[in-house]
Amino acid sequence: QVQLVESGGGLVQPGGSLRLSCAASGFTFGSYGMNWHRQAPGKQREFVAMITHNGSPFYENSVKGRFTVSRDNAKATVYLQMNSLKPEDTAVYYCGFGTNWGQGTQVTVSS
Repeated sequence: QVQLVESGGGLVQPGGSLRLSCAASGFTFGSYGMNWHRQAPGKQREFVAMITHNGSPFYENSVKGRFTVSRDNAKATVYLQMNSLKPEDTAVYYCGFGTNWGQGTQVTVSS
């Protein structure tokens, strides 16, 4: 079955960086676009970034220029490099596609 496991979250100061990873298994990874979403406390889940099966990235406006999505099809892993982090980036970050999503990894940006 499809498995998606996020990692790399943590506590970081404003202006800092984190790199999230999402290890995938149970499907033909290279055939699917992959998404990153996030959900902040008390808010709805929102789109952050996605990368198509052939590597084209797309971003939500508030993260453009700060976040970079990438993928390694040989490792069946998608990444989210997050730079210049802001307190408003605090959320649980999820990777997935369609109805398949991981359990999420917590990112907290605070001084």
